[in-house]
Amino acid sequence: MHGSGLAFPPSRDPGPIFLNEEAAAAACQSGGVLEEEYQQRRQLPRRLRPAPTPEPEFSFEIRPLEPVDLPYVREIHSHYVANSSVTFDEKATTLAEWRRKAAVGQKLGMPFLVAVSPAGEVLGYAHATPWGGKAAYRYTVETSIFLRAAATGRGLGRALLEALVEACREAGIREMIAVIADAKADASIALHARLGFVEVGRMGRVGFKFGRWLGTVTMQKSLKKRRRRDVAPRA
Repeated sequence: MHGSGLAFPPSRDPGPIFLNEEAAAAACQSGGVLEEEYQQRRQLPRRLRPAPTPEPEFSFEIRPLEPVDLPYVREIHSHYVANSSVTFDEKATTLAEWRRKAAVGQKLGMPFLVAVSPAGEVLGYAHATPWGGKAAYRYTVETSIFLRAAATGRGLGRALLEALVEACREAGIREMIAVIADAKADASIALHARLGFVEVGRMGRVGFKFGRWLGTVTMQKSLKKRRRRDVAPRA
């Protein structure tokens, strides 16, 4: 036990001690209990209480990655490397490696998006990377989305994935592949399915992290170029 004080062993904990009004009054007079500690705290009527301070609205802007964002990206990803099996990475990626990845992706025209709060903090990111490592796969990408822990459950994941789909479409990508770890993956699978990804395969026990075997769920979305609206001929 750190610090000073007294503690009862678990088996000998006397539990809470309740005083009736007479005993409490006597204890107050003898100094055993402070009167203000015994008396119930008075509260204003509900109509006289100040209105609770509303929580600030959750807002963000989705935009292409900028070099200044990379330390935030690394911080977000490193959290999942150390605490989750959603990524099979076991060692945090260095900032230099993130800079290299971003440069390669930019050269290849691969979208890399970030969601930024009004204060400039990166809340999450989504990016596409080449699939398969062969030249013939050049129209196919693998997608990744990671959110800051405090930004989950607020619709940010869907917004980022929607933006990534459109960015890939504009970049001429034809196929998007999402490889999802099968451990506690229901929410991620459902999100991808709502945006048109279809499950195309499963593999079991292909990863080993945190002392257990993990499988993957592969989902795919085909992209088509949006048809431009017909423009009326000039008179």
